[in-house]
Amino acid sequence: MADSAADSATPTNAAAEVPPLQETKKATEASTRWADIEDDAPEEPSASSTSEERGAPELDVENLAIDENKKINKFLDEPEDSNIKAVTSGDTPYTSAFTFEELKLSPELLKGLYVEMKFEKPSKIQAISLPMILTPPFMDLIAQAHNGSGKTTCFTLGMLSRVDPNIKAPQALCICPTRELAIQNLEVLRKMGKHTGITSECAIPMDSSNYISINKRSPVTAQVVIGTPGTIKKWMSAKKLGMSYVKILVFDEADHMLAEDGFKDDSLRIMRDIERMSSHCQVLLFSATFNDTVKNFVSKIVKRDHNQLFVKKEELSLESVKQYKVNVPDELSKVMVIKERIFEFGERLGQTIIFVRTRHSASMLHKSLVDLGYDVTTIQGALKQEDRDKIVKEFKDGLTQVLISTDLLARGFDQQQVNLVINYDLPVKHDNRMEPDCEVYLHRIGRAGRFGRKGAVFNMLCGDMDQMIMSKIENHFGTKVAEVPNWRNEEDFKAALRSAGLL
Repeated sequence: MADSAADSATPTNAAAEVPPLQETKKATEASTRWADIEDDAPEEPSASSTSEERGAPELDVENLAIDENKKINKFLDEPEDSNIKAVTSGDTPYTSAFTFEELKLSPELLKGLYVEMKFEKPSKIQAISLPMILTPPFMDLIAQAHNGSGKTTCFTLGMLSRVDPNIKAPQALCICPTRELAIQNLEVLRKMGKHTGITSECAIPMDSSNYISINKRSPVTAQVVIGTPGTIKKWMSAKKLGMSYVKILVFDEADHMLAEDGFKDDSLRIMRDIERMSSHCQVLLFSATFNDTVKNFVSKIVKRDHNQLFVKKEELSLESVKQYKVNVPDELSKVMVIKERIFEFGERLGQTIIFVRTRHSASMLHKSLVDLGYDVTTIQGALKQEDRDKIVKEFKDGLTQVLISTDLLARGFDQQQVNLVINYDLPVKHDNRMEPDCEVYLHRIGRAGRFGRKGAVFNMLCGDMDQMIMSKIENHFGTKVAEVPNWRNEEDFKAALRSAGLL
């Protein structure tokens, strides 16, 4: 199930050299951090899968994993193919991999894919990108594709394949914008690599009650490290995280990691430090979105020959997800629509994520729905780390059906039981509330209909400003979002859910 890409070959330790990265001008203004929270507080302890004494509390990632026995909605559709454009460089011929065996993976990795992950064959982006990642000379890759298309498997399998189990040192590094995404990626890696013996560690902010001085830590020996940029940079600066053996560097949600209002400075500093210590490091940049500014910048920093994968822009509207707009006269009407129309029918069909713009909106909506008798949970950046972990775990285990979130979970949060997304507030640019953040919109609606499954999105519009923002989103994606004719009419919402295949 794929078009172009690679003669599979057994990965070796050979790699192409990385030329020095150009210095970039530091942003003059303080950047707005993703998901309304700075990357890290004071020094924080790690989470490790090794059995060694590390002198730091261990994050219990296993307890944060989804309980397979509690999954619901197993009737959902199989994924659909995406129209992916591959642009290759250099002399290496690539052929798509129709099976995982064609990738010459180790028996231990194949067992992880088939037994633990329960995969049958590569998805389209996996079939095209994995030969590019795993075939010498291990060229850099810039990859952009649908939410839920299997990107995490691509770079996770790439990292596991490049690790030499005999070297007890960091060899693969993955950098993520939020601790929730880092934990989720670590969960996938440990599940996929269960039979390999490869060790892993999570470098993320932890609660201050578990604080341990960074000087008292043992040097990191885990072979794969996944974490947030501030924490990784801090460990590197303290000489606790060595880069001498790193063969592969991954940026998940790379567009945000390299954007001016994201983690650009930290990301570039990490890349330069790795390049100085390990000149044979393969760089993988994965995201569902790359705007033209970031795309041009990425092309400049990845100076040597590299491969690219892009989905055609018109296909980024996630047509497997039905989008609706609901015009309401005031804020109270938004709450009543959610309670009396959407929840009335949607709650029994799967899980729901409600996205709000601010922490204040999250708290207000939480109180309103609880007062109306609904059991909802809310996550936002001001919560303690252990509370955020508990809320995510309960939602992933299906113990809670409705989750209110700021954009903390807009990117990369993978929960296949989410069929409904409600945009209580439309996403707008941090520095210009008159302009929609179309990339965040795409990431938000991508939480429904994961892996091509059915889903519906309801956008709450209240006033002329919301109408204008929604119109700009429609123009950006070249699509017309259907309108629910009457916010008071029960049958109109039933018809919308039927059209989405959820009733």
